[in-house]
Amino acid sequence: MKEKKNRQVSGKIRKTLIQAGRSWQLYLLLMPGIVLTVIYKYIPMYGVQIAFRDYNPMQGFGGSPFVGMRWFVKFFTNYKSVEMIKNTMLLSLYSILWTFPIPIVLSLIMNQIKLERFKKVSQTILYAPHFVSIMIVCGMLRIFLSPYGGLITTLVRAAGGGNVTGLLDRPELFRTIYIASSVWQDTGWGMIIYMATLSGVDITYHEAAQVDGANIWQRILHIDLPELVPMIMIQLIMSFGDLMNVGFEKAFLLQTDLNKSTSEIIATYVYEQGMLKGMYSFSTAVGLFNTAVNIVLLILVNRISRKTADISFI
Repeated sequence: MKEKKNRQVSGKIRKTLIQAGRSWQLYLLLMPGIVLTVIYKYIPMYGVQIAFRDYNPMQGFGGSPFVGMRWFVKFFTNYKSVEMIKNTMLLSLYSILWTFPIPIVLSLIMNQIKLERFKKVSQTILYAPHFVSIMIVCGMLRIFLSPYGGLITTLVRAAGGGNVTGLLDRPELFRTIYIASSVWQDTGWGMIIYMATLSGVDITYHEAAQVDGANIWQRILHIDLPELVPMIMIQLIMSFGDLMNVGFEKAFLLQTDLNKSTSEIIATYVYEQGMLKGMYSFSTAVGLFNTAVNIVLLILVNRISRKTADISFI
């Protein structure tokens, strides 16, 4: 019995190798990407060990003394740690809540538009903001929200908002500003992948549904939306797997001393501790904790998706 299983395994391996040999050109094209991934993603992981050492650049990785979980304990006993984790998770969850469904809704609406010229112009207008640099977006926000003649500040005053000053400095408004700018910048780009999926829907389904008397909302609900479900679940898994990695650039560039109670997230804290204060081991430990949480969330959401919708990565 054991010999039979070994022969079956050997046969499968031989068959796989033969198939790979027939497609060697494709594997050759894949090699540069694999090599670059190994160089820039896997080899640097060797440096993660400094999270467990009192790292000194002069002594190197191996020469720096091993301190175990010292830096993790320091982070969790820090009075700021709970606030930073809360800020990071809330900002991420609110971002998913608003930026995730809007591209789906827009793609379903856009797919029903029959005027091709109008559709193309609308798509271009919607995804053009994605190509605007984060630096420029944050500069625009600072100008628009300026208390000295800023466009948004002026409009709020004209609408009866009174003497509005320092909208960006108000902690309770930071998340709203951050998420609203993300919706404006990324909605159109996120819509593209759903539009591509909808383009593969057989038009005869819609024609048959029209013959049966289905209106536009019924066709969207029973034809288009089910086609999007696999892609929606994949995107949702990826979003939750990246939950703790809130965009550092925007949070850092919009951060002020007055809004720090809601704008200080783990990514900005890691930068402050590592780059500005030179606490390399401590900042690495905080970053490693952040990554570990992302991995756990990715596995958890992936399992939930597999059980509920029979869709998963692994």
